[in-house]
Amino acid sequence: MKKKCLIVVADYYKDIAKGLLDSALKLIPKSNIVKIVRVPGVFEIPVTISKNIKKYDAFLALGCVIKGETPHFDFISQASTNAIMDLSVLNKKPIGNGIITCLNMSQAKFRKKKGAEAAMAVNSILSQK
Repeated sequence: MKKKCLIVVADYYKDIAKGLLDSALKLIPKSNIVKIVRVPGVFEIPVTISKNIKKYDAFLALGCVIKGETPHFDFISQASTNAIMDLSVLNKKPIGNGIITCLNMSQAKFRKKKGAEAAMAVNSILSQK
């Protein structure tokens, strides 16, 4: 059965976002209908999913937060994670959290295939009876 999936990609770090998206797309069944929406940063991902929650069967949240010298990293990471989990549970729809949190760009580059893990998680939930 065809499923509609929305992928929301935060493009703040374009190279990392591309890697996350490319790895996720490899694991989404070809029979699914996929739409990709780009947002400036991870903070905009939950509201974009919320605006589209009734239109899609599943979602992927992809992006990267790299720790800087202020607590901003902690606030953005925690707020995004909590909002995504709340949306998923409240609406009973899978949202694969492919937002990576890293201490530096080197870690981010190493982890940019994590989009695939988020896609696998969504596939697993969609296949439940």
